[in-house]
This record gives sequence, C-alpha cells and structure tokens, in this order.
Amino acid sequence: MTTTSDFLTINQNRARYQSMTASEPMVKGASDYYAANIGKVKTADDLVGNYRLLSYALNAYGLGDQINSTALIKQVLNGGVADPRSLANTLADPRWKAFAKAFDFVGKGAASISGSSAVNATTGNYVEQQLEQEKGLQNVGVQLALYFQRVAPAVTNTYGILGDKNLLQVVQTIFGLSPASSASNIDAQASTIAKMVPPSDLQDPAKVTRLAERFTAMYELAYGPSSNSAGSLSTSTGTSSTGSAASAILGGIVGSNSAALAGLAGGGAPLFSQNFLLSLQGLRLRG
Repeated sequence: MTTTSDFLTINQNRARYQSMTASEPMVKGASDYYAANIGKVKTADDLVGNYRLLSYALNAYGLGDQINSTALIKQVLNGGVADPRSLANTLADPRWKAFAKAFDFVGKGAASISGSSAVNATTGNYVEQQLEQEKGLQNVGVQLALYFQRVAPAVTNTYGILGDKNLLQVVQTIFGLSPASSASNIDAQASTIAKMVPPSDLQDPAKVTRLAERFTAMYELAYGPSSNSAGSLSTSTGTSSTGSAASAILGGIVGSNSAALAGLAGGGAPLFSQNFLLSLQGLRLRG
C-alpha cells in the first residue's frame, strides 16, 4: 500500500484498527495492569514511584522516552495546569500539558485520574500510540501523519510546532521548507510557519486531516510508495513513484506553496529549495 492509501484506510477504519491493537497480548496486559492499579496512586510521587504505571502513562501521551526524567515529571505534575506560568504551560512541547491535564493531582485530585472516563482516555491514548508505532515499523510516513493528526489539535501557538520535532517535520514536508530554516531565528521561524499553518486551523479536525493527507502525499513523492525512511523532505528532482490517491491530494499543494511564498523570502538561506519548487512545477498529476 502507498503511504497515502494506508493512512486513508486507517482513518476510515480507525475503530477496527484500534480494537485489533488493544487486543494484542502485550498491549492488553499493560492496559489491564494500569486499570487495576492506577486507583492506588494518590500523589505524583506515587505515580513516579511505580515504574510500570509511569511508563504506561508517559507512553499514552507520547513521552515514553522521558521515563528517567523523574525530577522533571514531578515538577510538571506538582505545578498543575491552572497557573499559566506553571511548567506544563510553559514547556514548548504540548504533550507535557496534555500529560499534566490528565494527571492533575493539584487541580482535580487523585480520584480524578482513576475514574472510568480518565482511565478510558489514558488507555485509549496508549492504544493509539501503539498503533502508530506499529505502523511506523512499516512506513514512518504513516506514523508521522497519524501523530500529526492526534497531537496538532493540542497546539495553541506556532512555538508548539517548533518545540515538537515530529510536528515540525510534517509542516516542513508539506510546504517544502528547507530543514536549514530551523537554524534561523526562532521568532522568524514562528512567523513563517504561522502564515502557512495558522494555529486556529489546528482546532478544525477537517483541516488537520487535510494537512495530514497532504503530508503523506509529499512524503510519498520524496521516498516512494512504501518507505520507512526518516528525515526531512528530499529536494532531489529524481523520479518518484506516487499512487493516484497521493496525486489527487497533491493537486492542492502547488497553489498553497505558491501563496505561502509571498512576503516570506528574506535574507540568509532560502526557506524553500529551488529544486523542490522546480519539481513541483514539472509534476504531472495522474488521475
């Protein structure tokens, strides 16, 4: 399957894919343990002190690689989310705020994390994370698209995109932004991306899905119809194999990129690769 068609298939049959993932022995075992034991947690220290529960909770919110950052985790949880100056609210990565809201010991108390709705939300997130990771073993492009679709709505300003390397890679790929632009002034980067992806657009599920679909098309153009390659968009003008689904989505990209160019070019390294723009101009879309 192509990157685009695989992503579309998962989206159209999301409940079935989630159910299959949830029933896998390792996933089910981890979820059962979490549901049976999270009620014993009364404080942030209790959660951090139980490696298995903490690992599950962090993985549910995409922070599994932070399992050893216990001091940071305690600070985030003990600071809560009510104060706009709290650590969870000031960290660039929006996943920390989502994690702190789910485990709001300060604002809602320990009982709030063990209620049925809270447990279902966390286990649902965990299953989705596992689904994304499994798809990533076959095609990183599909994993990134699913990740963007899930995480982007939590972004409230452009710095949230800059603070998340996965979200940034998706945006750079969609609009052909050179990875070299990441070395420029962060405020200039934020201004550029805000013109392409206004934060308000990320609150619209339909727009987020369209952006994710566009990403799969551009990823496929760069890496081929089924790839587990990673990294920023290649600017090579060599031949790429694309499916009809990708071609249909690509139809709306050239105009978007052309509009985004207006007023964005400044000094220093170009934001867009010349080879990339030439490859778009020469693209022949197939139905």
